[in-house]
Amino acid sequence: MIIDERMSAFINSLDEGNTPFLYELEQYALKTNVPIVRPEMQSLLRFLMQERKPKRILEVGTAIGFSALLMSEYAPKDCKITTIEKYEKRIPIALENFKKAGKEESITLIEGDAAEVLASLREPYDFIFMDAAKGQYIHFMPDVLRLLNPGGMLVSDNVLQDGDIIESRFAVTRRNRTIHARMREYLYELKHHPDLTTVILPVGDGVTLSVKSKEA
Repeated sequence: MIIDERMSAFINSLDEGNTPFLYELEQYALKTNVPIVRPEMQSLLRFLMQERKPKRILEVGTAIGFSALLMSEYAPKDCKITTIEKYEKRIPIALENFKKAGKEESITLIEGDAAEVLASLREPYDFIFMDAAKGQYIHFMPDVLRLLNPGGMLVSDNVLQDGDIIESRFAVTRRNRTIHARMREYLYELKHHPDLTTVILPVGDGVTLSVKSKEA
């Protein structure tokens, strides 16, 4: 936990919750060990959809479609979402969930490696949500910034690695050292990029909100 567990539980207890379908999908994810955005992140996404009112959203990392459906529920009715997923076993589940929710016309799933898909995209987006392989964020960054509209927002989830980000690389397990180093590099780049204004928040497992300069 990044913040005190009791404080987190208290904040979450005040949340109004999701729609019945999203609640059912969240319970399925918990039972089947599918990673989805944490309750704190769900609340933040709902807020950002209302505040930013994006018309075009790009999501990197679909899983079973939970966060795409969450954003679609609270974004403007005419919002279009493109989401990228490469894990073959989860793709049909996500597509079925979009169909069950009646969102198959507003959410488009692109199958494939995120780096390759991002490089192939040309149309710009108002809002980009990064929730894929954490060690790849730094590699996705050039194309993500190219695709983000001036004035648009980039949201990156799970950036504090349950607090391990502040530890020495020798204090984290050997298998996590590459991800640890790359995430530190990513956070530095977000905070120092001339076209971005970024805040790092201890929400969920850590999240960054980056706004692209309108002059970019």
